[in-house]
Amino acid sequence: MGGDYVVISVLLCFLCITFHLTVVESIDVDVNLQTNEKNTTLLRPKHFHFPWRANIMDEGSGIISHYAMWHTEPGQFYGLRADMSIWASPNQGTSQESGASLQIYCQDGGNYNLIQVGFHISPSLDHNRDIRFFTYWTKDLKSKGCYNLQCSGFVSASRANLVPGQAMAPPSIYGKQDHYVRLSLNKDPNSGDWVVYHHDLQKPSFLGHFPNKLCPGTPRIQALTGFVNYMKNAHALVEKVDGPPMGSGHFPDYDDKRSAYFKHIQNYNPNGHSSDLFGIPMIKLVDRPDCYGANNLFLEYKKGYMFNYGGPSGCVR
Repeated sequence: MGGDYVVISVLLCFLCITFHLTVVESIDVDVNLQTNEKNTTLLRPKHFHFPWRANIMDEGSGIISHYAMWHTEPGQFYGLRADMSIWASPNQGTSQESGASLQIYCQDGGNYNLIQVGFHISPSLDHNRDIRFFTYWTKDLKSKGCYNLQCSGFVSASRANLVPGQAMAPPSIYGKQDHYVRLSLNKDPNSGDWVVYHHDLQKPSFLGHFPNKLCPGTPRIQALTGFVNYMKNAHALVEKVDGPPMGSGHFPDYDDKRSAYFKHIQNYNPNGHSSDLFGIPMIKLVDRPDCYGANNLFLEYKKGYMFNYGGPSGCVR
């Protein structure tokens, strides 16, 4: 009898252990390898530059962008699903944007097109500081692109329970409670379109789709990204000229009530079925580690594959 208690105790301890991925690596913006003491296998990534969207306000102004992401190498990928913690940014400047998204980069000829879904705070787009669900796409990563339903692109589903541009609530409360939205973006095996679902409900809800022509080719790169954007010449508008907070406004740790996260991260196969990231090499990319950060991608009991990210306001170009 006493032996049974020992076995059960050992099993419970084993289940509570946090497991770290072994086929991951970190690179800086110049694609230099940074040794991770937890790694047993390192794969050298192909060089890929992640430019951001063109400025949405006017053609004469540029956007400074920073990101903290985990992404795949180019390959045969069919979509992502994750829980993304929701954080407010009440003091954000009008010309600033902060958010998190699932991103798919699809090769189209010699270039990559981008489609993405997530949430953001964008006063210049929405004329307030509400947290809003958004969709975005751009061709060849250079064109101006399109948010939400501003042009032909994302097609919202009839009676969708979450529409692009719709406010989301409630935000997480620092140190007390985390709130999240569970979204997926994957290639439908029948239509070939890229479908978006809202999963943190009793039943998954279909939100709409990106037509296949917006993300047609392979190889593809998949990314889970915390991001900020702000205007280069915002000082001319008597605006803030530094970066807004990313995530909770704090550098990442392993406390979900204090640090923004992506968790229960899953990958889709060609048949439209999702599964854990096990065996898929992932690369961490943080372009300004002095301003924002992301911790290791790891597997934790009851949370699946996950990572934390974020950083405070005040990043200067």
